[in-house]
Amino acid sequence: MAAREAASASASGPTPASASTPADEPGARAPGPRQPGLRERKKRQTAARIWQAAVELFVERGFDKVSVAEIAAAADVSKMTVFNYFGTKEDLLLSPMEEHVADAAEAVRARAPGESAAEALRRQLLDLIEARDPSVGLGDSARTLQVLRLITETPVLLHRAHSFHLRRQDLLADVLAAETGDAVLAEVAAAQLIGVRNAVFAEVHRRRVADVPLDQVAADAARLARDAFALVEKGLSGYAVKA
Repeated sequence: MAAREAASASASGPTPASASTPADEPGARAPGPRQPGLRERKKRQTAARIWQAAVELFVERGFDKVSVAEIAAAADVSKMTVFNYFGTKEDLLLSPMEEHVADAAEAVRARAPGESAAEALRRQLLDLIEARDPSVGLGDSARTLQVLRLITETPVLLHRAHSFHLRRQDLLADVLAAETGDAVLAEVAAAQLIGVRNAVFAEVHRRRVADVPLDQVAADAARLARDAFALVEKGLSGYAVKA
């Protein structure tokens, strides 16, 4: 499941730290409208060119059979430039996922008074589904599925993707523990809430790979998200009671 979420985020391309200022980082906003300067635009263009070259080579030949030197040559930059933008070869595919790792925790932290954690995450996920956001696998791009296949076929990428999943859950648990004062129950709740997201992502990608029409996948994903969050909110006392 973590691999599927990684593919969704990765398919939209990178915003590496070296190519952004604090105001460009996820969740940060400059005070008022601001157009990026020439230097920033050039950095973003270079990062995008490196990422595009890397993904094309990975799709064509497989992750393990492509060197960083070959990626640099394809992007018309030096090998050192690649590492200036992406710390490791794995980051070339997975750095976009890291940008989204705190999304669930931030949605819960920023929720309105009187809104539960489950309600905040359900709203966030349904909004992403309605917008056909690439981060949930609903972008209208073949690149999403190509990146998914790369990650699921490459053990080192799967391992890294799983580590992001665990970090996402830990960040959410930290927010819940800070609010409630009970770290153990916070971990239980975080595991269930992140589990809903993962289940929805997994089903979206399974059906996308099977060439189910995008609108149908999105509609069914919204229904699944509502049902799954309802199950979590009601608790599991009446679920799977053995006859």
